[in-house]
Amino acid sequence: MDQQQALQKLRELEGRDLRPLADIHGVTVWTLRNTLNKGWVGHTVEAVLGIPPNSSRNPDGGSWELKTTSLKRLVNGRLSVKETLAITMINPNDVARTEFLHSHLLAKLQRIIVLARVYKDPREHSAMVHRVVTFNLDDPVTYQRVKTDYEMIRQTIITKGFDKLTGHIGDLIQPRTKGPGHGSKSRAFYARKDFVKQILGI
Repeated sequence: MDQQQALQKLRELEGRDLRPLADIHGVTVWTLRNTLNKGWVGHTVEAVLGIPPNSSRNPDGGSWELKTTSLKRLVNGRLSVKETLAITMINPNDVARTEFLHSHLLAKLQRIIVLARVYKDPREHSAMVHRVVTFNLDDPVTYQRVKTDYEMIRQTIITKGFDKLTGHIGDLIQPRTKGPGHGSKSRAFYARKDFVKQILGI
């Protein structure tokens, strides 16, 4: 399935609730231990598309990448970005030897589809699809800002070490811990909320 076919199919989900679709496709939302499967939205969308769950750093569709993100409704009724968006894991050795042009971060951002759903409550009673957009980092100003962030993160790894990466680094892209429990040493490239707003056109 190419990016355009996937985009067309995903846009048919706009205005629909993903929660019943999870049940239809056999996606676990809550485990038997009453623990939330945090990836259930992405797994449901992948099931709708007919593609297997993919934790690889390579694009989900071969030539395009799928991401899901959450929106929250403010007291004034308007929707806003709820959280940052994980783009790809950081392999320190790989990043240290790879310039931005050949990076996994750029590969992920060059042809990306982002599905934004509305977060309702911690029990995940519903997840209405609000918007599905494409993003390809073709704006030269945004490209340069992301490149600058990447090179700053890369130089921090080279000169100070992987453990010196913090969420304070970066304008649009930040390096943050990702993984179970506090004290996780794994880190990923995250799009900051303002960048997610830009991607979604909010």
